[in-house]
Amino acid sequence: MSPKERVLTVFEHEEPDRVPVWCGASPEFWEKAKRMLGLDDEGLRRRIGDDFRRVYARYVGPELTPRLPGAKSRTVFGVERSGLYYGQAINHPLANASLREIEEYPWPDPDWIDPSNIRDEAKKYREEYAILGGDWSPFWHDVMELLGMKNMLVKMYREPEVVDAVFEQVVGYYLAVNKRILDEAADVIDILFIGNDFGTTQGPMISERLFRRFVLPHLKKFADLAHSYGLKIMLHCCGGIAELIPAMIDAGIDCLQAVQPSCRGMDLRLLKAKFGDKIVFNGAIDTAWLIFGTPEFVRAKTREVLEIMMPGGGYIASASHDYILEETPVENVLAMFDTVHEYGRYEFFKA
Repeated sequence: MSPKERVLTVFEHEEPDRVPVWCGASPEFWEKAKRMLGLDDEGLRRRIGDDFRRVYARYVGPELTPRLPGAKSRTVFGVERSGLYYGQAINHPLANASLREIEEYPWPDPDWIDPSNIRDEAKKYREEYAILGGDWSPFWHDVMELLGMKNMLVKMYREPEVVDAVFEQVVGYYLAVNKRILDEAADVIDILFIGNDFGTTQGPMISERLFRRFVLPHLKKFADLAHSYGLKIMLHCCGGIAELIPAMIDAGIDCLQAVQPSCRGMDLRLLKAKFGDKIVFNGAIDTAWLIFGTPEFVRAKTREVLEIMMPGGGYIASASHDYILEETPVENVLAMFDTVHEYGRYEFFKA
């Protein structure tokens, strides 16, 4: 099978020739791995055996210059951040906003995203690999930052109309951006890939009831958009979110990426038994094993995950996060993927 055929077979919950693999990594890890192995970007993807390629639209809007003291970055929604990696919000512009102030807020323009480069990028890989596309669309995080997390949770009970109004604006922007991307290049994309973290190590950030009330309708909009163009949709979501998976399935999500077995409720055997025929799982190989283990330990744990997750298809092997960190030993990441290539073959599994 070609990588594309392999991935699309998994999305139909059928068994391909072997378990597909996907590698999401931080730029720092990626550069370290290229340096250590003497490879370029495509060479490293081929060494890993990644069955996916990813294409991105370009941001062409106004320069997002931080304005507050200590801020390192500014989002399109006017939230300023400081700290490691993407940082944490240091302002909450709509914390005390009225409905009118929300309506009049300077919301970003979808025209700030230019998808004209995507077709040429995707065509390099289109015939061989499964193509991930679309805007990351972290609408949950943006609403939480605009209102402030505690404030948002309180307003879900006391002023739900305010929370709804902010969601409508943020989601409306991302839907418009993704429609621009898909209008331009849906025929060369296979999977719309978006990301929102609804969980913590101890469970979901909100109850299933609140999730269905405030979040599910918006997730469904993204799923409906992808499906209207004949694409699948994959959602990155960290944390212990087992209680929310039924709602994600109801929303139309085809694949859940991350699957962190160290979080509460994320027992792989239970997840596979309850949901394995309803949603594709991508991940499940704990990043802590990759950071702190030896190659031999990683190989053993990867085989354990394969034995649980691969029966019947519906599984893509990757780390339990979309962002392998710089401190992760390269040899452990190679051990993970090499083990999948060796033991993730369905003919081997059935033997």
